[in-house]
Amino acid sequence: MSPPPAAGSLIQPLPDAFDAEVFDALLDGGKFRLLRIVSNGQATPEGQWLDQDDDEWVLLVAGAAMLLIEGEETGRGMVPGDWLLLPAHCRHRVDWTDPDQPTVWLALHRDAG
Repeated sequence: MSPPPAAGSLIQPLPDAFDAEVFDALLDGGKFRLLRIVSNGQATPEGQWLDQDDDEWVLLVAGAAMLLIEGEETGRGMVPGDWLLLPAHCRHRVDWTDPDQPTVWLALHRDAG
């Protein structure tokens, strides 16, 4: 007999993310991880870049954000429905997330190997 289906909501209820971003693992398949990330005004610290060993596909579900990709002249503004594929070792940073409402991300991490 197979396990019962899992269900939930990406936006109800939302955790309090005023002090720090909240990362919730929704699914872990060994070679991939599916996360819900909730931000509320957070950004990557100035001068710091994220450089991951895995590919990351990210979808903005709610709120707003600005991502900076190393080597690009302008940032990428994101609103609900926008997605982006960040290949492994694509250096990037979150320049800002909306401080007036939660920003909800759905992030799929896939082993690059």
